[in-house]
Amino acid sequence: MIGPVASRYAEALFRLAKARGVLEAVRADVERLAAAARPTGALAQVFDERLPLDARRALARQTTAAASPLVQDFVELLFDKRRIEVLRELGPAFHRRMLEERGAAEGVVESARPLAPEDLDALARALGPRLGKSLTLANRTVPELMGGVRVLVGSSMIDASVRGRLEGLKKDLMAAPLPERSDS
Repeated sequence: MIGPVASRYAEALFRLAKARGVLEAVRADVERLAAAARPTGALAQVFDERLPLDARRALARQTTAAASPLVQDFVELLFDKRRIEVLRELGPAFHRRMLEERGAAEGVVESARPLAPEDLDALARALGPRLGKSLTLANRTVPELMGGVRVLVGSSMIDASVRGRLEGLKKDLMAAPLPERSDS
């Protein structure tokens, strides 16, 4: 899940990169930065608040030395604003913004059994127009669904699973008024 703060910073970086005509270079830098920000990456220590801020900033500068000036300035801004944690989510947030620019989205299809790639493609082609995007779907097996599928794209969910339908039926039955009883 990408937080709203990381989304806003990624949007600002995206807009600046696009306006300056360096979007592809920044995208590549952000991918490298995201890899370095992983728990085992070169930037892992910048999140350790036991280290002095200057030492963490120096590590970030060293890691981004080959990056574009825009990305270097962006990382400096994160340190100045004390928003270093944005680096953890910057990669996925920027990737999502790149997809939005192309009118595309990625999602997950949860199913009780693994789906074949051609089934995922057919589902993506069927749901894409409904969501107004070109979809790429991955499959995750969730045996508790019993049957059917649940599709998650961004903040949208389409639940066509047996479990979801049973829960909907239960909710409808619980909300239905009971007939008046006449004792005569």
